[in-house]
Amino acid sequence: MKPIRLMAGFFTVGVWTLLSRVLGFVRDILIAAFLGTGVVAEAFLIAFSLPNLFRRFFAEGAFNMAFIPMFAKKLESGDGPLRFAQDAFVGMAFILSIFTALGVIFMPALVTLMASGFVGDVRFDLTVAYGRVAFPYILFISLAALMSGVLNATGRFAAAAAAPVLLNVVFVAAILWGASTGDGARDIGTNLSWAVPIAGVAQLALVWWAAKGAGYPLRLGLPRMTPELKRLAIIAAPAALAGGVVQINLLVGRQVASFFDGAVAWLSYADRLYQLPLGVVGIAIGVVLLPDLARRLGAGDAAGGQDAFNRAAELSLALTIPAAVALLVIPGPLVSVLFERGAFTATDTQATALAVAVYGLGLPAFVMQKALQPLFFAREDTRRPFQYALVAMVLNLVIAVGLSPFVGFIAAAIGTTLTGWAMVVLLWRGSRDMGQASQIDDRFRFRIWRIVAASLAMGLVLWGMSVALSPYLSTPTLRYAVLGLMVAVGVVSYFAIGQLIGAFKLGEFRRALRR
Repeated sequence: MKPIRLMAGFFTVGVWTLLSRVLGFVRDILIAAFLGTGVVAEAFLIAFSLPNLFRRFFAEGAFNMAFIPMFAKKLESGDGPLRFAQDAFVGMAFILSIFTALGVIFMPALVTLMASGFVGDVRFDLTVAYGRVAFPYILFISLAALMSGVLNATGRFAAAAAAPVLLNVVFVAAILWGASTGDGARDIGTNLSWAVPIAGVAQLALVWWAAKGAGYPLRLGLPRMTPELKRLAIIAAPAALAGGVVQINLLVGRQVASFFDGAVAWLSYADRLYQLPLGVVGIAIGVVLLPDLARRLGAGDAAGGQDAFNRAAELSLALTIPAAVALLVIPGPLVSVLFERGAFTATDTQATALAVAVYGLGLPAFVMQKALQPLFFAREDTRRPFQYALVAMVLNLVIAVGLSPFVGFIAAAIGTTLTGWAMVVLLWRGSRDMGQASQIDDRFRFRIWRIVAASLAMGLVLWGMSVALSPYLSTPTLRYAVLGLMVAVGVVSYFAIGQLIGAFKLGEFRRALRR
């Protein structure tokens, strides 16, 4: 994949992911307005997080990290890629059908694992009820992730990137339906829990149709253990932890938060804000870079691999460092304008804004992990990321649990952020022995400090605007326009300063978008 095609792939995934995140904000704004940070909101958020946690292990976090490099090599050599994908599809469907049934049966234990602070109050039973309805989502979305891996490896990114949009469309419809019929909060929660598996079926249908059109009509059948699947399982097992380390750390965070009333919802809403740039950039980088690196390294193109890695890291930081600065400088206005209405109060805004700022400090680290991990996975090396993930898990547990008696729920966010940076250091040091492909080139060294400088200058602009426009941010009829103006001025100032000092060239972004 040439650099311009690589960039175009990033933007294809990024644009669809941006649309999904925007709809996700609409979804969360509605949840905040109707449910706030109350019992139903916390119960649903934990119930929905359960299939998403395991999805990171079985799909994006583990299976696809092992599957995509193997599939890409078979695609490159023509050695039965369809047969391999079909066997993997059937094997995953068989294993996850059993796992889904066990999850539904043992849902009380899973809820305790996720939020033991709920035990003994009304939130526990409600979370169990919602969780049993929502949990089958893991089966549908994991199969969809496998087929998305097939599409991404063949250079077809649009359908896989568009699938998450369906999830948020179904969620928004469920909330609006509940609100229009005059149902109470618990009925809206029930609607949302049923929307989860329905959205999973819709996402699976979309990518299955796209995969069929690409020549991969994967179908259910009887599973068979082939030597290739055994090798896939051996590689995927350690990747289950390495690829899902962020989710494991969030699990620890939710455990801590479950002992503080409202904290599960505060962290979840804050998570949505920093997930916007993380999703648009980080997921796009990971999705496009892994198959490209696998093909290049498989063909012995070390120089091409180095260029792909450096451009991915450069692009990810060029887009996420300014986002991190914005989350640090104006978290209050962001949370207030987006969420503070209905059941979501000013107190909720203050707590959520604090979490947003702490998560913002870790945003560049979360994205850099997406650029560094493919260096290992493209070589089918999942052992070392597994070891790094173990270290990160222990560190996060010590920080989050150890600090919670002193700083409260925010200890969970502090642990997640510090662990993110620790994981980057470990991955960076571990990649130093990988030869040319993992080496930083002169262009990256030249630009990174200028990217930081442009981001800090933008931060000063945003801070000045937030002080000057503070009265208008609390005016209901003006606050949306004022926040939009701040964001627009921040974006323009960043790209103008960045172009002026040589942090990047705007023509590179324009060419990629046109492509």
